[in-house]
Amino acid sequence: MKLITAIVKPYRLDEVKTALQEIGVHGLTVTEASGYGRQRGHTEVYRGAEYQVDLVPKVRIEVVVDDAAADDVIDAIVKAAQTGKIGDGKVWALPVDTVVRVRTGERGPDAL
Repeated sequence: MKLITAIVKPYRLDEVKTALQEIGVHGLTVTEASGYGRQRGHTEVYRGAEYQVDLVPKVRIEVVVDDAAADDVIDAIVKAAQTGKIGDGKVWALPVDTVVRVRTGERGPDAL
């Protein structure tokens, strides 16, 4: 199993959720996040005063899937989140040793 984590722009969340539902992903976790990459934040003007925004708002999406589905999930996230502009985000996968469904005690792929 793999834990796939994606950091994307908040306004692309609905597109990513739709893309994941279309390929059969039934559950995911979404967390508000902030950070920066190559864009290093940006400058904004509020009431005539200029200030630096160091941390850009993002969302973190986490999905646990079977190894066989990992590449399809990654491709779906990238396609749905991509705008072609700086700050589109990142996607990575990590191995997962054990998954347990708390309600039933099921383990492994049955717990997905």
